[in-house]
Amino acid sequence: MTGICDGRVVVVTGAGRGLGRAHALAFAAEGARVVVNDLGVGLDGTPDPDSPAFLVAEEIRAAGGEAVAHGGDIATPDGAASLVHTALETYGRLDTLVNNAGFLRDRMLVNLEEDDWDAVLRVHLKGHFLPLKHAAAHWRAETKAGRASVARIVNTSSGAGLSGSVGQGNYSAAKAGIVGLTLVAAAELARYGVQVNAIAPAARTRMTEQTFADTMAVPSDGFDAMAPENVSPLVVWLGSAECAGVTGRVFEAEGGRITVMEGWRPGPTADRGARWTPAEAGETARKLLGEAETPAPVYGA
Repeated sequence: MTGICDGRVVVVTGAGRGLGRAHALAFAAEGARVVVNDLGVGLDGTPDPDSPAFLVAEEIRAAGGEAVAHGGDIATPDGAASLVHTALETYGRLDTLVNNAGFLRDRMLVNLEEDDWDAVLRVHLKGHFLPLKHAAAHWRAETKAGRASVARIVNTSSGAGLSGSVGQGNYSAAKAGIVGLTLVAAAELARYGVQVNAIAPAARTRMTEQTFADTMAVPSDGFDAMAPENVSPLVVWLGSAECAGVTGRVFEAEGGRITVMEGWRPGPTADRGARWTPAEAGETARKLLGEAETPAPVYGA
């Protein structure tokens, strides 16, 4: 297989199903050798008796590609380290990391248990940080050894992280944190030849099947707008050398639509050069809000 990722070694976390599986297959179709990571757990993070990572790796090999399965927990230091080690030991290099693993434990805030908060933050946010850290350490070592990298990291945020989502306080916080992590990583790792971007995908997966239940049927024109495969072409491009110069950006991807998301930036402002009284601050804030753009509504509000 040849394509825009020919010869690259790509790690995809949470690649046993849904978006991760679609990404892994799409990278392989473009010539990449793929490390397919999946812990093999249920939607709520409990163990699953199947081995989806192995099945996806087998699917790639059956189509003529190269892939190896990795079943480690990437939200642990040992699991993240072994993920990078698997790529290096099997293929001798690492070029792209796609952080995708995650699950849901949705509750309204007043019903949200600390364990559910910790579990979701652990898998989504820590599960992005640790693979990123270990991959970045490898690329830094390569740079110091005089071997330039053309490395890429693609993180997975969500519209819930950009706008909020009722009943998903833990998930929204984790996904917002991933955006912040992406911005910092892009700035810190540029010196090592690493570009870091994030996507906010909308697709039908195990995590979103209830949300998109009314879009299960494929329309008569044959284009399934909610298929996870629609998101993967952008991820593959961001994971390739073709996206040179693109870093620290967030893209929303849904169906046939790609949007560059524009995050927090200064809007209307007022400066009196001295301390406000509370009444003056309130009056000024209301005036500025009247001049500002209306924020996107929270999902489910």
